[in-house]
Amino acid sequence: MATAKKTVAKKAPAKRAPKAPKADAPMNASEAVIFDMKGGKAGSIALPAELFAVKWNSDLVHQVVTSIEANKRPTTANTKFRGEVAGGGKKPWKQKGTGRARHGSTRSPIWKGGGITHGPRAERDYSVKINKKMRRAALLSLLSRKWKDGEIVFVDKLSFATPSTKEAVVALTAVGKASGADIVSKKKNAALIAFATKDVNAEKSVRNMSNVVFDEIRNLNAADLVTKKYLVIERPTEALAVLSGKLSK
Repeated sequence: MATAKKTVAKKAPAKRAPKAPKADAPMNASEAVIFDMKGGKAGSIALPAELFAVKWNSDLVHQVVTSIEANKRPTTANTKFRGEVAGGGKKPWKQKGTGRARHGSTRSPIWKGGGITHGPRAERDYSVKINKKMRRAALLSLLSRKWKDGEIVFVDKLSFATPSTKEAVVALTAVGKASGADIVSKKKNAALIAFATKDVNAEKSVRNMSNVVFDEIRNLNAADLVTKKYLVIERPTEALAVLSGKLSK
């Protein structure tokens, strides 16, 4: 007698949970508050995603920064070979009969005042080639990381009738207090102030502050950003336009 086969319903495959986004995934750029010199809110600015929403790339940033530092390395150390040291034209003593070792010149490396063997030479080149795309990508990666970490401050203007370090300290203290950035109180490498255009009075006002450096936004590079805690961008509308034009070329 044949037995009836039991039919077993197949279980539906379990749905996989969606993967959580990576921490370094591209962010969405948002609006930023613009402060005035008194620490008040002067407005806001929409941040372009191509500047402030780029994926973090630590390896690229390290490679570009070390290359920039290598290109700045001077080759001033220079020693002289025995043929370049002055003097030593006369034989110190005759070849034989003195009981002493034979010598032909006092400029030999084994003599005091003689040439140097295996010393540093000025012709050594430490420069490293950096592709333009690498420089651009590293700068964008750092800008996005600093914005994500809350280390970028936008100021509507830093303008002074006459150069005054006292007024600059008061203004940066107010801006730092309003934005939560310790620009003035941090003793070393506090901030890089990026001016939209050259401003002689403003530059003279901040150059005596030991914890702050300044430059025009068009000269911004990865090595400047990575060594400073905060980036203060003055006149952000004009500055970001300059930065976008520079990085789009």
